[in-house]
Amino acid sequence: MGRDYEYKRMGTCSILAGLDLQDGHVCACVERKHRSREFVGLLKEIDAYYPPQATIRLLLDNHSAHISKETRAYLATRPNRFVYVHTPKHGSWLNLVETLFGKMSRTFLKAIRVASWEELRQRILLGIAEINAAPVVHRWKKFDLLQPAA
Repeated sequence: MGRDYEYKRMGTCSILAGLDLQDGHVCACVERKHRSREFVGLLKEIDAYYPPQATIRLLLDNHSAHISKETRAYLATRPNRFVYVHTPKHGSWLNLVETLFGKMSRTFLKAIRVASWEELRQRILLGIAEINAAPVVHRWKKFDLLQPAA
């Protein structure tokens, strides 16, 4: 999509999300940055969503916020609550939340215009609420890993 002379850049936003592979529920935060403090905020939201006795397995890429000193300090307050599984370098296609982000960009974020950063944030959160109203559980197929993406 081209930009006209009236286009005004209002900055970027960072969507931090967790996708439950068993029930399709999405926990998400929309922030101005993606630092350790924002990632810890997502971990707290995920922590509050699940029963206290549950072990939460997180499939993560190698972003520095995931292993920072601040993040490790938070994880130390929740021993045995979170288990990390890291995707290999250049293996983002293994992380289904990346598929979720692609779906968002092709649907409710496609070609939108917003008047403010806060309006964009609210639209993203509304879209995630709609996803959670009718969650879809991804089912891996035998040949998913062998077939190139179309």
